[in-house]
Amino acid sequence: MSQADSMSRAEALPVLSGAVTSGRRPQTAAGFLALFRNELHLTFRRMRTLVLLGILAALPILIGVIIKVNTDSPRGGGGGAPSFIAQTTQNGLFLVFTALAVALPVFLPMTVGVVAGDSVAGEAATGTLRYLLVAPAGRTRLLAAKFTAGLAFCLAATAAVAVTALATGAALFPLGKVTLLSGDTIGLGEALPRALLVAAMVALSLAGLVAIGLFVSTLTGSGIAAMATTVVLVITVQILDSFPQLDAIRPFLFTHYWLSFADLLRAPMYWDGMLKNLGLQAAYIAVFGSAAWARFSSRDISA
Repeated sequence: MSQADSMSRAEALPVLSGAVTSGRRPQTAAGFLALFRNELHLTFRRMRTLVLLGILAALPILIGVIIKVNTDSPRGGGGGAPSFIAQTTQNGLFLVFTALAVALPVFLPMTVGVVAGDSVAGEAATGTLRYLLVAPAGRTRLLAAKFTAGLAFCLAATAAVAVTALATGAALFPLGKVTLLSGDTIGLGEALPRALLVAAMVALSLAGLVAIGLFVSTLTGSGIAAMATTVVLVITVQILDSFPQLDAIRPFLFTHYWLSFADLLRAPMYWDGMLKNLGLQAAYIAVFGSAAWARFSSRDISA
C-alpha cells in the first residue's frame, strides 16, 4: 500500500469511528456499509488496481486483432481453432466468450489474487490496520467488508474483459444471429443476456479464490508475500487440475469447473457443471472464510 493509500485510509477513520464518543459500536448495517464503501474506495483508487483493470481491458482487443489479422491472412481461416475462436470470425459476440475463456485460467485469477492477498496484509504492513481496529468497526464486519469488496473487484475485472470484448467484437466482426455450441441458432437479442449470464458466472467462479486470498492475507504482515503466495497457489492448483492421474481430487479443486460456463451456450442450457462450480465456490468460502475469521479475530494487531 502506498503512502497516498495510507493517508486516504487515515482520512476515512474518523468516519468509521464516529461512535467512539458515545462509547458503543455503530449499528451493524450502517457500520458495515461505511466499511464497505471505504474498502471500495481504497481498492479502486489504487494505481495498481487501475493498471490491472487496464491490462484486462486490453486483452480482448489484442485477441480480437490477432483473430482478425489471422482471418484476413491468406494462410488464416482458423480451421483448427477452438470453437470460440472459430465462431468469433462469424459473430463478434463470441469474442466475449473467447476473451473470458482466455482470461479465466490465468489473467483474472492473478489479478484477483493480488487484490485479495493484499487486503489485510497490506494494511498490516503500513500500520493502518491497527488504527482501523481502534475504531469501533469490529473485526468480523471489517473482514466481511474486505471479502465483499473483493467480490466487487471480481465483477469489475470480469466486466472490464466482457465489455471491451463486446465493443471490439462489434468493431472487427459482424454481429447477428448466434450459432450455439449445440448447433442451434438464436437471435442477438437472446444471445446478449446469455453473454451477461456467462460474465456473471465467471465472476462468481472467482469467489472461492477471494476467500483463499483473504485467509492467506491474515497469515502475514507482508502484502507482497500474501499476493505472491495467493498467485502461486492459483498456478499450482491449475497445474494439478491438468493431470488425469489426479482424477480423485480434481473435482474438489476450486479451478476445476471454471470453464463450465460454456454450457450456457447450448440449447437447452446445461446447469450441472455450473451448479457444481457454485457449490464448490460456496464450500471454499465457508472453509477459508471461517479460517480467515478465526485467524483475524485472534490476531495481535498491536505491533
